[in-house]
Amino acid sequence: MKNFFGRVFSTVIGIFVFCAIFFGLFLMLILIGSAENWFSKKGIKENSILEIRLDDKISEGPTDTKSSFLSFSDKNTIYYKDILDIISSAKDDENIKGISLKLSSFNGGETQRDEIRRVLQDFKKSGKFIYSYINNSDQDSYYISTIADSLFLNPVGEIDFAGKSIDVQFYKNLGDKYGIDFQVIRHGAYKSAVEPFIRTDLSPENELQLTELLTGIWSNMIVDISKSRKIDTAKLNTIADSLYSMIPNNALQNKLVDELVQESEYDKILMKKMKVSEKEDLNLISIEEYQPESKEKYSGDHNIAIIYASGQIFNGKGSDGIYSEDFKTLIQDIKEDEDIKAVVLRVNSPGGSANASDEILFELQQLQAKKPLVVSFGEYAASGGYYISMAADKIYSEKNTLTGSIGVLGMIPSFKQMANNVGITTDKVQTNANASFSPFEKLSEGTKSILEKSIESTYLRFTSVVGKNRKMNFKQVDAIGGGRIWTGDKAKEIGLVDALGSLDDAIQFAAEKAKIKDDFRVESYPKAKDEFQEFMNNLSGKNAASEILKAELGEENYQIYSDIKAIKSSSGIMMLIPMKIKVN
Repeated sequence: MKNFFGRVFSTVIGIFVFCAIFFGLFLMLILIGSAENWFSKKGIKENSILEIRLDDKISEGPTDTKSSFLSFSDKNTIYYKDILDIISSAKDDENIKGISLKLSSFNGGETQRDEIRRVLQDFKKSGKFIYSYINNSDQDSYYISTIADSLFLNPVGEIDFAGKSIDVQFYKNLGDKYGIDFQVIRHGAYKSAVEPFIRTDLSPENELQLTELLTGIWSNMIVDISKSRKIDTAKLNTIADSLYSMIPNNALQNKLVDELVQESEYDKILMKKMKVSEKEDLNLISIEEYQPESKEKYSGDHNIAIIYASGQIFNGKGSDGIYSEDFKTLIQDIKEDEDIKAVVLRVNSPGGSANASDEILFELQQLQAKKPLVVSFGEYAASGGYYISMAADKIYSEKNTLTGSIGVLGMIPSFKQMANNVGITTDKVQTNANASFSPFEKLSEGTKSILEKSIESTYLRFTSVVGKNRKMNFKQVDAIGGGRIWTGDKAKEIGLVDALGSLDDAIQFAAEKAKIKDDFRVESYPKAKDEFQEFMNNLSGKNAASEILKAELGEENYQIYSDIKAIKSSSGIMMLIPMKIKVN
């Protein structure tokens, strides 16, 4: 017994020593990282060039999925608004003489891409230059790069310029194979969020709306390229159809680029532009290193709060999404904060739980009764994401935002056949006709009937809320509802949004509404979580397992796994856009 307690004591001491060493090393890493960060924030030399690479993940705000401490990915995260503010600051910075773009794999959304290009276009009004060098470029990177005064391509480089496509994954055959019956109730012919579970291909209605979405996005894109590169839009479509951009000489002949050069030759072009003879004298500063003297674009005694509502909408508390309990508390706190004079809600959400969406909307309506509330749409503002926006004084949308999807659905998977396939059978007793609500039983007719009525009731509430905010009657809302998705510019035409504009446009309007136009600061919410607490959270087996799976499967395959896993959290009545729309 004495030896037993001795071994236990030794083990406890060993664990304690290990933890002490581990946390000592962790704190040392933090200190080293802080020191490196401090030394990197050096003064900006005269005659510098801001070098921009946008290969890292671009996030809207703190509720976006973030890289874990345990992540096996070499991708970092950069905030979208920081990119815009840095480019705007560089425009007025006397030490920055121009921008060098080196874009290859843009890791953001359509609306982020569009706004970054617009800010770069505004930068050019200063009279400063923008040059771009391409080794290999995806389509979105090329689109941004076309804003450059001169565009250079590696002699054996490639540009992806082939048009737009949307991939939709379907899981019905998977369900049939393993005995999962996806029981679905929906309102709206276009409510296609459930299609992946009940079909093996696109419905005619979904194919129509997706085709119209893609056509609109592609048309906006090639019009901008046409203006920058002075190439007719019809010719640009021919270039895309023929894949001329894949061969450097063809890209040059068709004016997609200005010159074919090696990267070292591009450096010499920059040196000549800056009138320096040695590469060491070429002052290149990365977007991560750039620290303008006045990083805050706004300043003053009053605050405007930006609430970032990014991700799917869920009940309860959590991270990496919009959780009703967390957001209700946040909205209430902002409502009571006397220093905050106006609020901008930045929505980047495909929707989610109908119940959670309604709870969040109510709190936003209470906030709007006390101070101005302006909404700015990002990549998605659809279904539940659109619903929570109905407290707004004014709604701004990007032209390529996916919005609308005014509809309701319910999905309850039955695993009865799957259980039978592996030798599990079930039986039941019950006191009332519809008492059983089991995942191992199909819905009874009584239960199905009640769910159908609940779906219709929720849809009527949805259309009523939209009608009140948009000043439409039921017939008008229903005509553009039914689950149909619209691009931002189409949404403006049919009255779903008030104006096409950026996040900054929404901030400026909020300031005007609050009568603090020239005297305000911008505060972002939710606040970033404590780094140490995040680290402790990431030590959980769940996060570690997720990171290992992501590294093993790859991002796209892991997303498919996540979509299937999300079936559980998507049960019940939902306001949700199609769960997998990827615009390529």
